[in-house]
Amino acid sequence: MINIDAHNHVRGKSIYLDDIQELQGTLYALPFDATVAHAKIKSLNLEAALHRKGIVTILTAKDILGENQIGGILPDEPLFADGEVHFRGQVIALIIGTSEHHCRQAAKLIEVVYEELPVITDAREAQKQDKLIIPPRSFKLGNTSEAWSQCDHIFEGRTDVNGQEHLYIETQGAYARPKEDGSIIISSSTQGPTAVQRMVARVLGIPMHKVEIDTVRLGGGFGGKEDQATPWAVMVALASQLLHKPVKMAMHRMDDMRMTGKRHPYSADFKIGLTKDFKIVAYEVTHYQNAGAAADLSPAVMERTLFHSTNAYFIPNVIAKAYSCKTNLPPNTAFRGFGGPQGKFVIEAAIVKAAESLGVAPAVIQKANLVVDGDELSYGQILQQVEARNAWESCMEKYDYEAQKKRVATFNASNSRYKKGLAIQPICFGISFTNTMMNHARALVHIYHDGSVVVSTGAVEMGQGVNTKMLQIVTETFGIPNHRVRIESTNTLRVANTSPTAASAGADLNGKALQMACVALSDRLKAVAQKEYSDATIDLKEEKVFANGVPTDISCNDLVMKAFTQRVALSENSHYSTPTIHYDKTKEKGHPFAYHVYGTAIHEVTVDCLRGTYDFDSVNIVHDFGKSMNIDIDNGQIEGGLVQGIGWMTLEEIIYNNQGRLVSNALSTYKVPDIYSVPKEINIIHLDTQGHELAIKKSKAVGEPPLMYGIGAYFAIRDAVKAFNPNVEFAVNAPYTPEKVLMDLYKKS
Repeated sequence: MINIDAHNHVRGKSIYLDDIQELQGTLYALPFDATVAHAKIKSLNLEAALHRKGIVTILTAKDILGENQIGGILPDEPLFADGEVHFRGQVIALIIGTSEHHCRQAAKLIEVVYEELPVITDAREAQKQDKLIIPPRSFKLGNTSEAWSQCDHIFEGRTDVNGQEHLYIETQGAYARPKEDGSIIISSSTQGPTAVQRMVARVLGIPMHKVEIDTVRLGGGFGGKEDQATPWAVMVALASQLLHKPVKMAMHRMDDMRMTGKRHPYSADFKIGLTKDFKIVAYEVTHYQNAGAAADLSPAVMERTLFHSTNAYFIPNVIAKAYSCKTNLPPNTAFRGFGGPQGKFVIEAAIVKAAESLGVAPAVIQKANLVVDGDELSYGQILQQVEARNAWESCMEKYDYEAQKKRVATFNASNSRYKKGLAIQPICFGISFTNTMMNHARALVHIYHDGSVVVSTGAVEMGQGVNTKMLQIVTETFGIPNHRVRIESTNTLRVANTSPTAASAGADLNGKALQMACVALSDRLKAVAQKEYSDATIDLKEEKVFANGVPTDISCNDLVMKAFTQRVALSENSHYSTPTIHYDKTKEKGHPFAYHVYGTAIHEVTVDCLRGTYDFDSVNIVHDFGKSMNIDIDNGQIEGGLVQGIGWMTLEEIIYNNQGRLVSNALSTYKVPDIYSVPKEINIIHLDTQGHELAIKKSKAVGEPPLMYGIGAYFAIRDAVKAFNPNVEFAVNAPYTPEKVLMDLYKKS
């Protein structure tokens, strides 16, 4: 089944936030933000701006009806700065006018006097000053102190990995309209409608049942519209509530980039110990997470970094420690992988460091340490249904890696200007929200008299094809064609108390809930049919009732009408919660993931050693999809995730100066992969497995895992650089931009 949104997308008929028809009298909102990274606000003069043509009002912290607080995990983030600003881009006031143009002209007239305070932008510096979001956390397995004596080789090092701009095509925005009795409806470009609902209620000082959040689809999210979609929706809601007018905000790209948080930059120290046969005996890592000025989702992201610090390898003795460091940057947030990629990058760097020092290919160490069934991870989960070695061996065999190695070696021996590099990237990625309470979902299904069906879930469609997978569940259960089913927008009044569409759990959680609802309704309909075919096995397919595999004269539409006349309920509201998962943070042990996804990728790159530029010749992947529900959508997720991961590792460089000003603040200064950056070949083979019972229809989650394949791009480039300049030790700092590659190519020992 093709993506059901495809037709409307290509014809420009899909409805996004800015396409919603505006009501007469709609006003427009523009945030006014701080121009310094850390300061006390000595004075704020709004008079000239208020008298500017087209300006209705300007809101500040004093206008808030309830609580000036939008922090989700921790209450440490005000909606409007009140007395002090903690990062450049922090909103001080909200300008409301009859046009955005008028608002921008008024913003130039606002006068702010600051008393500037010290600015911290570096995570390690913040840790030294004990400026932490939460206390540090550690995962432990075995005894590293004793294990070092068992190691024949010990290596230490440091890595630094930069952030990443979400760069969703649709920027942040929201549109609020007042309803009667003090209620309000907000169209929000958010991955988490319930989170927006909760914060709107908190700031407006009203109960949640008076706040309706409606989301049709997003023009991309990637984690950047999980908690970070909240402030803009709350701002327009506040303005709408105070003015009793519809209020809209659709942010400009540069404003969005300046004011929003990114993927967390990390710095890390590692120590790794191996035996003579390349078994990893011990591993210690300390992560320094640059959280920015408020918690946002940083504690959860840090936790997931710890969960994925050993990637696809079994290491019997581990200490993984992490600090969430408070700096004067916009609060960083979730980004596809949610901290996992940062953790995986360090262990891969440690393995490459060991391999280069020992004169062996990293693949030798990687292969020797892949996880198997029964292995225990540092957080206590015992792995089951492990496909790591299966994926590795299949990848080596299907793509003839040994022949590829020889071809690359021959090329390098005969070329002086161009060098090729190879890297293998295995992945093992856990699927679930690591906060156990978030692993549940609801679905509401109505069957109408004519047999058509409408479905509401908590899943937000943002280009990943979740609506299509939901549609498949319905059509396959009821045996009806696509056009008989409508997937409704995500709405907090239809489906309440939802978790965000994130952590690769959207299809699993919402799909399982929807499947339960559809099966319950299907069973009721079959029971009605059973009255006429008492001894037969009833099936619903091809829009007919089948008895013992033979089509009857009863159509599905007829059956629905029969059920209705017999007063059979044709609506179902179901609830699903993931079984088996649990985690005890006091012990840092448990079973936080429903299952893991595995895979292996082989990267081949060619570096131009004169210019420092590079081309990705091929990325060959074997991936553990389970029993894929939709091969086309899943392959698209692999390709998109891979390229996004390559971008993070090679081109996308977030740069703040030492005063917390974003320098890479536009697409002219922030480079993202274009068509010429995409590997010339991307080959994907589906690993033959039985899938997992906790995955919807045994079709494993596919949103986040493929991004981690992109890590291999970094080490493939490094391999090519080493072929040109073999006797020099290079720092492990991502992204590996062409400028950095050129410097390493000609670095002297």
